[in-house]
Order: sequence, then C-alpha cells, then structure tokens
Amino acid sequence: MGQAVAAAVAFRTTFDALHAPVYFAPETQQRLAAAGLKPGSMTYFASRAAAMGLVGPGTVTAAFYSFSPSLIAHFVPRVWTIATPETVLEARLAAVDEIYRRLFGDETLASAEVAEAAALAREATEGCRPEGRPLYAAHADLAWPEQPHLALWHAVTLLREHRGDGHVAALTVHDLSGLDALVTHSATSNGTPPDTAKRTRGWSDEEWAAAAERLTLDGILDADGALTERGLDLRERVETATNEAARGPWRHLGEEKTARLEQLCAALSRRVIEAGAIPSAAFRA
Repeated sequence: MGQAVAAAVAFRTTFDALHAPVYFAPETQQRLAAAGLKPGSMTYFASRAAAMGLVGPGTVTAAFYSFSPSLIAHFVPRVWTIATPETVLEARLAAVDEIYRRLFGDETLASAEVAEAAALAREATEGCRPEGRPLYAAHADLAWPEQPHLALWHAVTLLREHRGDGHVAALTVHDLSGLDALVTHSATSNGTPPDTAKRTRGWSDEEWAAAAERLTLDGILDADGALTERGLDLRERVETATNEAARGPWRHLGEEKTARLEQLCAALSRRVIEAGAIPSAAFRA
C-alpha cells in the first residue's frame, strides 16, 4: 500500500502516544488548575481548542465532532472568561515539558535521537496542507518551541490534528454524524466501550439508544448492536479515506526518512505506553 499510507495507518501506535499523555497527565491538570480551570472536560476543551483563539461552542463542536454539543456548551465560551487561550497554551507546553522529563528523563531528551526525531517530524509537517483542516491550521500558526523534545511534541500534534481533520471530513462525506461515528466506532473490534464513550463524550443513554436505533434501521447495526456487513464496509471506507487523506506528510518526507522517524518514535512511544501514561480505553478512541 506504499510507505506513505503505511505510516498513516500506523500513526496511532507509532506517533500518537507521544501527543496523547497531555490529556491525562497530572502535570497538565496542575498547570491548568493554576490558571483557574477545573480538571476534566474543561481542561481538555480549553487545551485543545486554545490554538483557535476565543472560539464559541459551535466552532469547537464542529472541530471536535464526536462530543455532545451540550457538553461543549457547558464549558465554552465560559472557559475563556477564566483563562485566555494564550495562558492555556503556555500552561500546556509547560506541562508537556514536565511530562516528557518524567517519562523519558533529561538524558534521553538531550540525546541526538530526540533531536533527529524532532527535525524529521518537523520536516514531515511541511507536507501538511491547511485547507479544510481547522485544528491543524490553528496549531500550525503557533510558534515552534526551541527545545527539541518540545518541537517533537508540537510536530506530532500538528500531524495528529492534520489526520484528525481529515478523519472528520471522511465521516462527513460518509454521512456519519458525530454521535453516529462514535456509536459505530464503539461497535468495531478496537472501539471504545459504549459506557466510556458516553461518559467522556457527554452523550446520554437516551441519545445513544436513539442513534443505535436509527443505525439499525439503516442496516448499519444488527439487532444486537454489532456492525452488519454494510456497517463494517462503511467503517472500512471511512478508515481508508482517513489514511489516504493523511498521506501528505509522509509522501513529503520520503520513504527512508519516514522509516527512520517511525523507528525513533516507536521506541519513545513504547516507553509512554509501558509507563501507563495513556488509559487503554482512551487510546482506542
């Protein structure tokens, strides 16, 4: 399927683990709590949306896609009356520095390998296109951190949001609403359990049941809530479209450099996962 698509397919296990700890680590909660934010959903929405500036709930709902609009509206735009986007971004980057130092140690972060990974990841982002990718474009407008380990995290964040924006586009093209996308993803073999998905994304049991009933009538789910053959095909087409849309950075980087970056980041990601820095259920989401 080609190195570029293979890298896109492997993104979650190879690269995403280097970004995701920021949402679960105590350092993030402490830094954002110092800015006045409450731990949990408020810090998540603030830290991920801050790059877009003083946006309202509609913009965050559109960009985040699978979260309940009512959950988002509970925190946005109120969060910006507590801490400015600039304050949130500063606190988040400071938290990343602390998280990485705890997980990897100063010696690893000062190594030639981390500096090489940062340079390669930054080069890969040069193959990202901003059109139709609001979260990626917003983060791409931020200044690059000077320290290699923070530059690596920022580059992986850009690659992650670039891929995520493409995934939202694929879901839209395939006529899956945010809740429909979540319900069908939960029905896949590696999907987040429904109870976890409802709790973290803010959907009620009634809303979930109504979506499942609608998807059953459409032939996407069977009577037991499992994906039908049509449903499996739909999810496969969504994932294929997502991976195709994510090829740009890896095509730009080239096969040899992509393979080297995968090697460098896989070693770091293993340490993140082995440290339990990402809840297993959340990492599947």
